[in-house]
Amino acid sequence: MNKSGVVYRTLRASTLLAGLAIAAPLLAQQDYPNKPIRLLTPAAPGGTTDLLARLFGGKLGEVLKQQVLVDNRATASGVMAGEMTANAAPDGYTLFLAYHQHTVNAALNPKLPYHPVDSFTPITQLTTAGLLLVVHPSSPAKNLKEFVDWTRTGKGPLNFGSAGIGSGGHLAGELYNMMAGVKAVHIPYKGTGPAMTDLLAGEYQYNFAGMQGAQSLVRAGKLRAIAVTTPTRIAALPDYPAVAEVLPGFEVVGWYGVIGPAKLSAPILKRLNDALMSILARPDIRERILADGSEPAGTTPEEFRRFMQADVAKWAKLVKESGAKLD
Repeated sequence: MNKSGVVYRTLRASTLLAGLAIAAPLLAQQDYPNKPIRLLTPAAPGGTTDLLARLFGGKLGEVLKQQVLVDNRATASGVMAGEMTANAAPDGYTLFLAYHQHTVNAALNPKLPYHPVDSFTPITQLTTAGLLLVVHPSSPAKNLKEFVDWTRTGKGPLNFGSAGIGSGGHLAGELYNMMAGVKAVHIPYKGTGPAMTDLLAGEYQYNFAGMQGAQSLVRAGKLRAIAVTTPTRIAALPDYPAVAEVLPGFEVVGWYGVIGPAKLSAPILKRLNDALMSILARPDIRERILADGSEPAGTTPEEFRRFMQADVAKWAKLVKESGAKLD
């Protein structure tokens, strides 16, 4: 064989190998998913976050016709789950059920091992949920106006509790301090349970609490609900005003959403977004979300990215102004 023939065969083989290298990932994307998907969840089994992960994980598995395994990583305020996701291969088989603590962490922890937005691929926001401002039944405040007047002018100790430093309840309390011009002292607890136990015992004055748990205590007459922290009233609790009705601009809204590692391919991203959006469109899923005092969301990946970027900026400003920090 002459020299030109050898060169031709070499070039042909190189072209074939290059084509196979390009085709393999494309075929894998077209075949996605062909094995179980892991959904990392920054919470212990049994809590609200875990229940939401299992609800959407189960439905996502049905739509994709592939098992979705919930992997609970309840440590370091979600940082471990975030780092595992950021370091995973961008193949669609590692997903992360993120929530508002994910963006709060960026404000509280300057040594975070990843960027809360750029190290990930936002897929879709699932829900939004405000908090419920609750007081002990013996409180002199019967409504929102009375609450604001009481916290501004009342005598005696003024303390608010939360599930911990950096929690939504903590930051809501700090925002209320700034906007209402009060100096309530924050009492951090190690979780929602201990915080609610002490509020029920009258150990402090008020709490910006998670909707689901607080509602049951309000219905039982053990706590009094004053207002919600969403920008406007919510359908599930129309009788309770938004704090913003007295303090315009007040807003503390938590969220849940699904994200993956950075650089997820466009076909896999679209497959996941389409699947999750179809689940959110189901009447039974929407009714269940609304019954818990949350609102269904459903966004494009780019909309979710912009939302997360704005959330990072919002919490960074509040944390800086309030002086909130990790222990």
